[in-house]
Amino acid sequence: MSTQLANDATAATAATLETQLVIDNASRAAENGAVYERRSPTTGQVVTRAAAASAADAIAAADSAQAAFVKWSRSAPSERRRVLLKAADILETKTPAIIEAMAKEVGASTLWAGFNVFLAAGLFREAAGLATQIQGETIPTDKPDTLSMTVRQPVGVILSIVPWNGPVVLAARAIAYPIVCGNSVVFRASETSPKTHALLAEALHEAGLPAGVLNVVTNDPDDAPAVIDALIGHKAVRRINFTGSTRVGRIIAQKAATHLKRCLLELGGKSPLVVLDDADVDEAVNAAVF
Repeated sequence: MSTQLANDATAATAATLETQLVIDNASRAAENGAVYERRSPTTGQVVTRAAAASAADAIAAADSAQAAFVKWSRSAPSERRRVLLKAADILETKTPAIIEAMAKEVGASTLWAGFNVFLAAGLFREAAGLATQIQGETIPTDKPDTLSMTVRQPVGVILSIVPWNGPVVLAARAIAYPIVCGNSVVFRASETSPKTHALLAEALHEAGLPAGVLNVVTNDPDDAPAVIDALIGHKAVRRINFTGSTRVGRIIAQKAATHLKRCLLELGGKSPLVVLDDADVDEAVNAAVF
């Protein structure tokens, strides 16, 4: 490698990533200009400076999502499908940037980061195919000349909160399915991987997702209780989708219960493995590590 290429590589590695809040498809600083720093888990160096939202910022994101929901909930299935299919293509072009961000923010290998993008793009395409599959049903009734039926309708604003360990695919799952069903989303990105999550949201916005359908909020870990309280308590937020630890999931479930709001929780697992007596132990170790 030439000296110039080596210097360029060093500069790229040392460059600090920057993220802001995204509300109404526009990047903006936090209300008070606050930021927080994400440090590399391997070097301890600052790798990302992210906007640190306040409760007021969270409320602004939910207000925006509610306004967008009114129109998006009436959008054509073909339009929702078009956006998600285009987002999948755009996301794949962001693979190098996502690999860099995941390496810096969570210490991910190139293989794991690239695999995340591969899974997320496939998930976008799968979700796109569901746009025309959302159906109700007719129900038998004893009343003559009467037709009873169920009709599936979007519910409103979904608060989606995801972790850092599979940041791209878990974020894609928490965003794509609500959106294809006609809901809007306030996406509270992980404090640990804000740039990684921002890149995923960029793909959807660049694909033509209307303003406010997906708003992105990041916050300083110390401010998480106030920000999450504001979002769960907001009257427009109708469902909470959380993937993370059992401890935090319990807190979110309790907060949601006080507002009689449904939540979907995927909490801490044990990742069990069974290695049989006749297994190749070295290969089993490799599989477990992956």
